[in-house]
Formats: sequence, C-alpha cells, structure tokens
Amino acid sequence: MEMALIVFRQTLVMFLYMLAGFALFKSGKLTARGSKDIASLLLWLIIPAVLINSFCVDFSEEKLWEFLQSALLGALSLAVAIAIARLIFRKAPIDDFAAAFSNAGFIGIPLVQASIGPEAVFYLVGIIAMLNMLQWTYGVSILTGEKSATSIKNILFNPIMAGAAVGFLLFLTGLGTKLPGVVSTTLNGIAAMNAPMAMLVLGSYLAQSDWRSMLLRGRLYWTSAVRLLVIPAATLLLFRLLPLPREMLLTLFIASSAPIGANVAVYVQLHDMDYPYACQTVALSTLLSVITLPLMLMAADLVL
Repeated sequence: MEMALIVFRQTLVMFLYMLAGFALFKSGKLTARGSKDIASLLLWLIIPAVLINSFCVDFSEEKLWEFLQSALLGALSLAVAIAIARLIFRKAPIDDFAAAFSNAGFIGIPLVQASIGPEAVFYLVGIIAMLNMLQWTYGVSILTGEKSATSIKNILFNPIMAGAAVGFLLFLTGLGTKLPGVVSTTLNGIAAMNAPMAMLVLGSYLAQSDWRSMLLRGRLYWTSAVRLLVIPAATLLLFRLLPLPREMLLTLFIASSAPIGANVAVYVQLHDMDYPYACQTVALSTLLSVITLPLMLMAADLVL
C-alpha cells in the first residue's frame, strides 16, 4: 500500500508537469516544433545520460548477474506486451505500436526512482535499451509495412543503444565510479531533467488533442485498457512464477505498467500517418494511468 501511495503522489507530480506543458502550449510559449525539439533532446541526450548514470556503480559479479537477469526479465515482459498487442491490434498499426511499447523511460524511470530508489534504475537499463531498439525497428516496420526497418544499422546505431553501451563499458571497467566530479555532476544534472522535460512534451501532446473527440472515442479506451490493464495483468502472472529478487520484479513491473510511450506520436508524425490520433492515445492513457498505476502496484505489492 505504501508503494502504491508513493506512485500515486509521483504520478500527480508528473501530471502537474504535464499541466505546465499544456499551459505553455496553449499560451503559444511552446510550439509543436518546440515540443518535437524537446522530444529529440530527450531521445538524443537526456535518456542516454540517465542510462549511463545508472551504470556508475561499483562492478561486481553479483551486479553483473543482476543486470543480466533484469535484461532477460525485461525481454520477457516486452515479448508478452508485443504478443498481446499483435494479437489484438493486428489490423490497426498505430494501436499495435501504442499498446506494445510503454513509456518506460519518460514515466518508468522517475516512478522507480521515487518508489523504489535511484539505484533500482539499474534494473531498467536492459528493458529501455531493448524497447527503444524495437521501436526503431519492429515498431517502424509495423507502421510502414517495410521490413527494411529491421536493418542491423537501425538496431545498432541509435542514441539509446549508444548510451547503454557506454554505460555498460563504464560498469565493466570500473570507471563509472571514478569519473571526475564535474563529469558526474553534469551527468546527474542532465539525468534529473528526464521527468520534467518528458512531461512537458506529454503536456503539449495533450494540448494538441481534440478533447471532445478523445473522451468520446471508444477505440482509445480499448487501446488504453490493453496497455494499462491487460498487459500488466499478464506480466504480473508471469512474474509471479519467477524466483527473482522482489525489488527487480517490482521495478520491471512498473516499466511494464506505464502508459503508452510518447514515441508513438513521434514515429507516426515522422511517417506522415494519423498524428492527432497518436497524440490522443498517449494523452488518454497517460491521464488514465494516474488511476491504473497505483492500482497495479497495489496488486503487485500483494502478489510478488
């Protein structure tokens, strides 16, 4: 129950960040181009810095084993999400993409930091790297129908994979805890921007949505329900069977229970598809997650 309350408070904090983004966009102080630039900043600088920073811990065989376990657990949870989304939304590519990929970076990281602790972000590195890799490849192939989106180049050369690779190298060599103070301070400062900047972007997506259309569109509620309830429930059943550390299970479950990732709107916009609808999937699922996330964490707290 205590963890659910912490998550509820944190989701409210992030909701206030979103309201700030909403107000800035509505007042003309933040434009669509500006929100896209912030999203790019998150993708190319802030989230990679978060991943690198999470690897700045003392190396040990136990830590390495924990990382490998959490990466495998993340892969399993992603496989569950992708399979369920594909089964339900095979003929609806935007919904398929939206349901399959949670907002593990923008929302998962700050929630884990607040409810479990900053050190638990270490468990998220694998799933965030794989999630972003799959969005760049499998996700784009869903949207475009082009198999070439799954090229080795797209898999290896992207900022998330670069951040994870640099961080892992620092961890293996032990240099992560020996960085100069100015470098560590810079990394911490950039990483701390993750939650507010991400929520500002989501607030701008809310401001760009047709609220009447969004609230009356049943299809959006169904997509949100799959992302926020069906997939987390299936993931929780899987996690219940695994003899892994509880903190690791809870961390990965938070990532799996997060709302639709903001990147669906970014990728849909890049490929000239139904951008307003993509924004609505992100906006509505994020609003509903204020209710569903604490409920899911209450269930996980009891089951795990």
